[in-house]
Amino acid sequence: MINFTVGPVQSSETVRAIGAEQVPYFRTAEFSATMLENEALIKKFAKASEDSKVVFMTCSGSGGMETAIMNCLSKKDKALVINGGSFGERFVELLTLHEIPFTEIKVEHGKALTAEYLKPYEGQGYTAFLMQKHETSTGVHYDVKLVSDFCKRNNLFLIVDTISTFLCDPFNMEELGVGVMITGSQKALACPPGIAVMILAPDALKRVEENKCCCQYLDLKLALKNQERGQTPWTPAVSILLQINARLKEIEANGGEEAEIERCASLAKYFRNKLVEYNLPFEIVSESLSNAVTPLHPTTASANDIFLKIKDEYGMWICPNGGSMKDTVFRVGHIGFLTTKDYDQLIDAFLDLRKKGFI
Repeated sequence: MINFTVGPVQSSETVRAIGAEQVPYFRTAEFSATMLENEALIKKFAKASEDSKVVFMTCSGSGGMETAIMNCLSKKDKALVINGGSFGERFVELLTLHEIPFTEIKVEHGKALTAEYLKPYEGQGYTAFLMQKHETSTGVHYDVKLVSDFCKRNNLFLIVDTISTFLCDPFNMEELGVGVMITGSQKALACPPGIAVMILAPDALKRVEENKCCCQYLDLKLALKNQERGQTPWTPAVSILLQINARLKEIEANGGEEAEIERCASLAKYFRNKLVEYNLPFEIVSESLSNAVTPLHPTTASANDIFLKIKDEYGMWICPNGGSMKDTVFRVGHIGFLTTKDYDQLIDAFLDLRKKGFI
């Protein structure tokens, strides 16, 4: 099977080999050194400030989203949140669950974020802003610089979910003034799912210290204290953390985050050009594309039916959608260990489906 989804994605041989090994004991100086190296490289690739801190939480990216809210926000806050798809809706659900006062900025599926969406909230006493840099469900890459400028003008604390865009699109955490950056092990890090990576800027660290987290397992005070010595408070997903280390070193050896971003961009461009070249009956539904994924609306067949055909008859996974987008949008990812030859196979499958009259 060739995997064109946006997570979990295909891993390198080096990363896969670590997963086949016995899980080592981790309360050692060697594992601590690995974790501190992970922290340094993550900060480097995200362009975080030197005084930022990184934690590695054993959970999915959604666990990282909830961890950020539980540790950095309180009922005294007044938050703004962008809701333009499934993951914006997840932030809304989490804010509701934890009783954080908020206003949602509804963005129509596929639409770009513009200054008009933010204008009504200028100078209205908001204290925090939550957003996806890339709304993975719709394939919309939001203008984080626009939001950053808004937050700086209005003194808002900024939490950014970069789960599907980190290492796919440019991101400068320090320059943007982001308080918390969240990503996951199974996206462009191309490791198995199970680790949420969070970078906390100094303003986030201050909030963590002042806020009471009513959850022991997701308490960032404990995570930060243990990470000082390269450890975690609880037993982590040890093998995945070792795989992350190998993957970060791969990225560094291959030219760093800029080279990895360019690799994703090249694959995305190749695939999108092939769609045009063969006049396939798919419309790109996003006004603002990430390098991570191409969201497609099939004009002649159900998106979910195409997903099933590609999986069952051609041995490839493309990324389906759920809910109201189940039959209208599927997505093709450009992260993980993929090549242009892989995309040629996918294009050939689409052409074969057209020849058979399915699309």
